[in-house]
Amino acid sequence: MTVTATAAQRSPARARTLAAASIAAGVLLVALASQVAVPLPLTPVPMTLQPLAVLLVGGLLGQRRGAAAMVAYLLLGAAGAPVFTPFGAPGLLRLLGPTGGYLLAFPFAAALVGWVTARRPGWTGLVAGPLLGMLAIHAGGMAQLLVLTGSVRAALAAGAIPFAVGDTLKVVVAAVALGRGIPWTRTLR
Repeated sequence: MTVTATAAQRSPARARTLAAASIAAGVLLVALASQVAVPLPLTPVPMTLQPLAVLLVGGLLGQRRGAAAMVAYLLLGAAGAPVFTPFGAPGLLRLLGPTGGYLLAFPFAAALVGWVTARRPGWTGLVAGPLLGMLAIHAGGMAQLLVLTGSVRAALAAGAIPFAVGDTLKVVVAAVALGRGIPWTRTLR
């Protein structure tokens, strides 16, 4: 009886440790991807690998853990940890600036990718999940830029049009990577 009780006690502890480690890995992946940033002319929004990392985190960790990783990422960044791109205001001020809407959409986008890929097996989900996640990120970014600029045209020119090709490529890369990675991370979901 003692051996069974000990094994049962270890199982929930192991599950919590695995959940915490997977969330921390998701935060680390997005933080590292944010450091790959290229400022673009005529826009305050740099091109980064963050959106790709968010799509991967959501698809690999699933709806809940993917969203939890992105909430943890935002809390760390808002507290001043150097997890956001190297361009822009530090800490909480970053969430109020031109890139804030994109950042605030990360938890929703990760959850959406995780939800879609779990419910739509095969390539349908592997493409639809990242595509919808990317659209969610852009919806958040456009909303913030619209508030800051007061113009739909200016928001699109600064936050969507310069990123259309690159972000489409990120969706394709995410779909392929998730197709290979999801079977390995099913236990993390």
